[in-house]
Amino acid sequence: MIRKLFRGENTYNFYGRRRIGFIASLVLVVVSIASLFIGGLNLGIDFRGGVAFEVPAKGELNVTTARDVLSAENVPASGVKIQTLTSATEERVRIQLSDQTPGVVEALKSAFAEKAGVNSSEISVDKVSSSWGRGVTTKAVQALLVFFVIVSLFIAWRFEWQMAVGAFASVIHDIVLSVGVYSLLQIEVTPATVTAFLTIMGYSLYDTIVIFDKMSENEQRFAATKASYGDVINVSMNAVLMRSVNTSISSILPVVSLLLLGAGILGARSLSEFAVALFIGMLFGAYSSIYIAAPVVGLLKERSARFLPTKGHLSVGVDMAHLI
Repeated sequence: MIRKLFRGENTYNFYGRRRIGFIASLVLVVVSIASLFIGGLNLGIDFRGGVAFEVPAKGELNVTTARDVLSAENVPASGVKIQTLTSATEERVRIQLSDQTPGVVEALKSAFAEKAGVNSSEISVDKVSSSWGRGVTTKAVQALLVFFVIVSLFIAWRFEWQMAVGAFASVIHDIVLSVGVYSLLQIEVTPATVTAFLTIMGYSLYDTIVIFDKMSENEQRFAATKASYGDVINVSMNAVLMRSVNTSISSILPVVSLLLLGAGILGARSLSEFAVALFIGMLFGAYSSIYIAAPVVGLLKERSARFLPTKGHLSVGVDMAHLI
C-alpha cells in the first residue's frame, strides 16, 4: 500500500467521493459567509484609518490603565482595540483608536509615557487617514481581479476553458475560507495579510496546475480507450498525490518556522501576520486542488461529446490498476 502510494500506483477513487468534498466545502463556505455578515472582519488601522500607539509595558501601564487614560482624555470607547505584544526582549501595549486631532494625539502620548514611566520618545505613533485605508482596500481588490483575469486566460490557453473554471473555483474557495477563518477568529487584517492572500493564490494554482498537467497527459493517453473522464481524474490524482503532499509539507514547514520565529521569538507582528495567512491558505489550497479543482473540471468535461457516453462510469480496484 505505502509502496504503491509513493510510486503513484494507488487506486483510491477520488472522483467517486467528490460529493463528500463538495458538501464539506459548502458547509465551510456557508459558515465563512455567515461569519462575515455577523461579525465582519477585524480590519487593521491601515484599512480603517486611525491612530495606533505602541508603549513599553512598564510602570503602571497595562490594558486596564491604558483604557483609563483614554477615558480621562474623553476618547470614545467604540472602535478602541488594546492588546499586549510580547517578544523575547520586551513587552509592549498597542492601543488602536479612530482618527484624532493632533492635540489629542500629543496629549495621549504624554499620558501614556507618564503612566509607563518612560520618555515620550520611546512611544511609537502610527497615524493613518481613513482615505489612505480605503485606497489600500481598493488597490488590493484591483490586484485580485487582475490576478484572476490573467491566470484564467493563461490556463484556458495552456489547457482548456474547463480547467480555467476549475482553477477559478478552487481559488475563490481558498480565499472565502481563509477570509472566513479571519472573521471567525477575529484575526486582524493588515497589508501583510493581503500580500499573503496573493501568495496563497499563487501556491494554490501551482498545485492545481501540476494536477491539470497530469490530467491532460492522461486524457491523451486514454484516447483510444473507453475510459471515462472520472478515470482520467482518478489515475492522475493517484499519480501526483505524493508529489502534492510532499510539496504541501515542504511549503508549510517554513511557514510554521516563520510563525514560531516571528511571533514567539522576534515578536515581529508583520512577519507573524504574513505567516498566519499563508498557513491557513496553504492548508485550504492543498485540499481544494484535490477536492474542488479537479472534480469541477470533471463535471464540465463529462458533458463533452467524447466523455458523455461514459459519464458516471468509474474503474475501481483492479480495473483502475490496469489503466495505471
